[in-house]
Amino acid sequence: MFFKINSNVDSTITSPIIPEIKQISSPISKSPFIVDEDFKNLNKPKIIGLTGGIGSGKTTVANYFQSKGIPVYISDVEAKKVMASPEIISQIVAIFGADILGENDTLNRDKLASIVFNNPDKLKQLNSIVHPAVKKHFEQWVGNNKNFPYLVKEAAILFESGSYKDCDAIITVCAPMETRINRVLERDASTREKVLQRINNQISDDERIAKSQYVITNENFDQTKIQMDNILNLLKDI
Repeated sequence: MFFKINSNVDSTITSPIIPEIKQISSPISKSPFIVDEDFKNLNKPKIIGLTGGIGSGKTTVANYFQSKGIPVYISDVEAKKVMASPEIISQIVAIFGADILGENDTLNRDKLASIVFNNPDKLKQLNSIVHPAVKKHFEQWVGNNKNFPYLVKEAAILFESGSYKDCDAIITVCAPMETRINRVLERDASTREKVLQRINNQISDDERIAKSQYVITNENFDQTKIQMDNILNLLKDI
């Protein structure tokens, strides 16, 4: 499979969807999502969401798009910058305590991660601080890149965070499970069990695919490049 255009997006997942190639005259004619109208009505480029599970290789896709001159917002990188601001740190400390601080009153991200990893309530509290701040930062970034026809927003938790609602179309990157596991093991100092736990804590590929307009199967770069170029050609008509 090179790529998939899903023209019948269903926001309610009832069964796995088998990707298939469909030919349509206008790949992005209407967003299937309920979009924040205050944000949507701004004089701004179209927003293309880019997501995928851990080890899927979405960073490879993001880097390729950037190499083609398309601005890409890497949500995790930008979120780290936002979380380093004094205003956000003070809000986090108010909930988690001063013990969460490291040297020079910076966030101890490892300690914070250990607290929220298996504590949904604490994670929800953290997200209630970080997500609105990142959304505001993203909107400012869009304004700074308003002369482009479209922009790409890369986010691992695009659906979970609700930020998919601001997207005009979504690309999901997927790969076989063993490929994903091996990529993460090669990249991170981790174990197979920990990688599987991280994968299981995310939504499934089936759920992502069902809510996406485009799907890239990322097993080897040559085939992935063909898929990316096909999608870029379709996005020219956006």
